[in-house]
Amino acid sequence: MDFLIHNATFRLLKEGEPSTSHEPGIYRVVLDAPDIDRTVTVLIQADAPNRRGKGGRPRAESAAILEGGGDSGASVDPDSAKTESRKDEQGTPRQAIRKKKGSPPPLVGRLIWMIRSDIVRLAKERVVQKLQIERKVHVFASAYSEAEKTPDQRDYEIRVIAMAGFLDVKQMQESILVHGSLGGLVRQAMTNAGVSRPFVYKQWSTLCRFGYIESSLRTGYQNCGGPGKARPVIPGVRKKAGRLTARQMTNRAYGQDYSPEQPGMSIEWAAAIRAADKLIPEPKPKWPKRCTRIVSSAFVGKGKDVDGKIELIKPVIGTYPNDRQIQRVLTEGKSQLQLLLEKTTKRHFNSALRGLIARNWQDVPGPGSQWAIDSTVGDIYLRSSFNRAWIIGRPIVYIIVDIWSTAVVGFYVCLTGPSWNTAKVSLFNSSADPALLGETWGYQPILTLDPHPSLCYELMCDRGEYLSEGARQTAMKLIPHTGIAMPYRGDLKGLAEVLHRIEKDAQFLFVPGAMDFRRQELELRRVDPNDSVLTLPEYVQFLHDLFAEYNLTACRRHRVDAHMFAAGCQPSPAGLWRMGFEMAIGFRRQIEEADLITELLPRRTGRVRRDCVRFLKNDYSSEEVKAAQWTAIARNCGGWNLPVYHYPGAMGRIWTPDSVGAGLLRLKLSPQSKVAPEASYEELMDFFALETMAQPGVRHVNKMHAIDFLARRTALIDQAKVLTAEAMARATGKAPTFTEARLFEVAAQRGAENSESKTADDLRDENYRQHEAMMDALLAATNTGDDSND
Repeated sequence: MDFLIHNATFRLLKEGEPSTSHEPGIYRVVLDAPDIDRTVTVLIQADAPNRRGKGGRPRAESAAILEGGGDSGASVDPDSAKTESRKDEQGTPRQAIRKKKGSPPPLVGRLIWMIRSDIVRLAKERVVQKLQIERKVHVFASAYSEAEKTPDQRDYEIRVIAMAGFLDVKQMQESILVHGSLGGLVRQAMTNAGVSRPFVYKQWSTLCRFGYIESSLRTGYQNCGGPGKARPVIPGVRKKAGRLTARQMTNRAYGQDYSPEQPGMSIEWAAAIRAADKLIPEPKPKWPKRCTRIVSSAFVGKGKDVDGKIELIKPVIGTYPNDRQIQRVLTEGKSQLQLLLEKTTKRHFNSALRGLIARNWQDVPGPGSQWAIDSTVGDIYLRSSFNRAWIIGRPIVYIIVDIWSTAVVGFYVCLTGPSWNTAKVSLFNSSADPALLGETWGYQPILTLDPHPSLCYELMCDRGEYLSEGARQTAMKLIPHTGIAMPYRGDLKGLAEVLHRIEKDAQFLFVPGAMDFRRQELELRRVDPNDSVLTLPEYVQFLHDLFAEYNLTACRRHRVDAHMFAAGCQPSPAGLWRMGFEMAIGFRRQIEEADLITELLPRRTGRVRRDCVRFLKNDYSSEEVKAAQWTAIARNCGGWNLPVYHYPGAMGRIWTPDSVGAGLLRLKLSPQSKVAPEASYEELMDFFALETMAQPGVRHVNKMHAIDFLARRTALIDQAKVLTAEAMARATGKAPTFTEARLFEVAAQRGAENSESKTADDLRDENYRQHEAMMDALLAATNTGDDSND
């Protein structure tokens, strides 16, 4: 019988025909002696105590007492309340009603010797039932010195010293079996602790009620004074509770009226405060503003007519509650969580303030199974790759993170978006060859994840741009499952949000032109865009190094258990990624590069011309294109359009389907093109936009130059006409022929040493040589044609 051991409790039910003389109730076992068939217990609570009550008249109803009424001739029980008419210190008669203080529980602890076999028999008959009593646990701070001890701690130590013999099970059982009582232990307690006999009996009763352990002797001072009990002011019955103020004590000492300037809280005031507060919608404002609105709506009850307009009269002091009283009424009985819910909205609470109930990596099979993607505006200004004097604004940064390992598997930086087109490029970056990305952006890639990631099984993303037809088509082809978060619930993919914060914190106060709009210090938020120094490719390389360092060094010791540590797992995102694949729980699949390009990169239209493949006014070519002689076909048969896939981050290469074989052809940018290979698509579009906007000014300047040169040519011709007319008027005699005049002109240009005859011979020799060269070329062409015919 496990309920007959020391300190156990059981309940004795009432029998139809009592077989024992023991009273039904709850008992606690003090001693169990099977060898003598006896069990010593104490009755700690009787089911129906048969105790004779006090005599006298029946008590008056509490309501009649508080109202001062009731039936005529009815009297009040002197033990329940005392009513007397007397005068207070100011001579004002009042009726004092004092409710009777609750009586303490009766003392228990009388030893009851029961026959053990009877208890066993009653237990088999279900008359005796095992009972487990749950007690309220109080935690007390431990003191380190005598000066730091509180009064309840000192009283507790005295109780433990006095009841040491009762807490010793062997000593107490020996006293009961040998002496048949606890008298020796009572005298010992009085001697050891210097306490009275009633004190020992009271503590013995406490041990019997709550158990024979030291914690049962804890004091209950925290319950003194009726904590949490409302004490509203009742005129003529109850005054304002609490100690007097310094001014009231001074007035009382000098025999003056010491009534409080601010009345206590009454039931009417409390009801008015709660009613006015219900009219204020949630989220509630700050306490000063909230209290002001309550007073203005519930405690301004007078007005006056001023020029035909009613103006409210401000209440005087003492006719309305102060802010502390209002705050107490509205916070009493409410938990901290309820008060917090009043100050915020439900959506904000669920997203930022609710309790955490799980880990984001729970129920994720392993690395590569679930990714999260998120975008944000970078807190930095960038400069143009064409001209560093230009500022192109703040970039859009995409981050893709693996949920299980917390590793950054890919990122993308662009100048437009966010949209599904730019999100697809970030997915391409996470799965494409790192060497290709490094060559495209112009940096040496750092391989931190082994094996290299492929596209995930499930992608968690935001709504908006991902709820599109393009996103649905891409998901159907490459990603089996897509999880879209609820609106305005970024906390559901908080890992990606945290990585954005890590990225911004790393560049803040380190990269010129970086900013942190989350900081409260205004002087740290003000950033001059002219201080920025990084271009888009340089910022991409900066983030690549930052995320590589994160994957290798971020502390993940809380994720590495004993078995993983024994297997040599490195406590970092890269270490978790590698461990997951070594344990064969990772997810990877083979996706051809051509599929990644055609499904994730933007598609546009290029044109084959007689000199190159033209795309966005830039020239591209490849060895395959030269071997297929696309330019020759275009020159002789006309050009044609073809689909082109390009990487928006850099214009160095494009891809187009191979019209003869399988796969894609990779075309490189010609050195004679308009842009450098590292220039991005957005920067090129900015250049075209600037070029288009500058055309009116260019045409204006050209027009002005054309007008100037037209005026010069007109003036020149007019002057020539005048000079020619004057020469014709002065000319006499026979004019030379055209040939003679030409000889005179050439001889004059060559100098005085050359005569007209020598100049004529030189011209004749030059014409002869040109004639001979023409004949030789004709003869050579004729001979070549004869050989080909043979």
